[in-house]
Amino acid sequence: MVGFMLGSKDPSANLSRRLHEHKPQLSTAAHSAELLAPPGPGPIPVPVRSHLDFPTALSPIRISFTVMPVPSISPRNALPARYAGPSAPTPPLSRRCRAGRGDPCGAAELTELCDRPDPAMSDYRISVEELNDLLANGSGCYSLPSAHSNEVVPRIHVGNAFIAKNIMKLQRLGITHVLNAAEGKSFMHVNTNAEFYEGTGITYHGIKANDTQEFNLSRYFEEAADFIEKALSQKDGQVFVHCREGYSRSPTLVIAYLMLRQNMDVKSALVTVRQKREIGPNDGFLRQLCQLNEQLVKEGKVKP
Repeated sequence: MVGFMLGSKDPSANLSRRLHEHKPQLSTAAHSAELLAPPGPGPIPVPVRSHLDFPTALSPIRISFTVMPVPSISPRNALPARYAGPSAPTPPLSRRCRAGRGDPCGAAELTELCDRPDPAMSDYRISVEELNDLLANGSGCYSLPSAHSNEVVPRIHVGNAFIAKNIMKLQRLGITHVLNAAEGKSFMHVNTNAEFYEGTGITYHGIKANDTQEFNLSRYFEEAADFIEKALSQKDGQVFVHCREGYSRSPTLVIAYLMLRQNMDVKSALVTVRQKREIGPNDGFLRQLCQLNEQLVKEGKVKP
């Protein structure tokens, strides 16, 4: 009663006023007891653990997050130039390339600026940059395959693992030979072999290739070309060349076949396949095709 007489006549108003005065500081029970203690000697009042005495006690915890800006993925032709002054020119299409182009795994395609020229490029009659430009569509972007399989030249089909493991589909396409450019058991390979096609009438050949720029796929160019040529030598022979996605390894082998057996230069061979299917051999494979083109030019088998 004494406390009420000294303050407001209305107990609820007195309590409201006290809460208003101490609300910003009521963070812990111990701190609250210290604030409510009367001056001088005497017992320290025990705080009541309720939302009335400690209105912040039952308040939900608030956590603030700082949202960092995430760079957006731009199409190849929309990449900004590296800043080089007030009027930095946009790099030409041939100076832009993809990061981790390889066989796609349902993931979105990445792009980045490649501003470190390869000193060895000048040694090739045709450069990797030129081939990259031929692979891009009209807007300067690279496209993922829109079909599981495409007949890129008469009786030569390029496709993915889905078709390679579908015996009925292969038979409907009239496939007599299968060339697996990604034989292996890992996620980035296709785990098939001759036993997989046993009893189907399909002849199998496997190449254990990785889709990396460092992998030397050129050592299999002649081997793959021989297999394809043998398949086409049969009256009704049709060959299905595949990797995991039919995007990098398998089209590279078909391009090499066209160069070695059809006497095409690398540009003509690449465009022939690209016109029928969206492809994207990694830069290491493109460089090996450039080297093959240089070799064939020196041997007089391909016109420069």
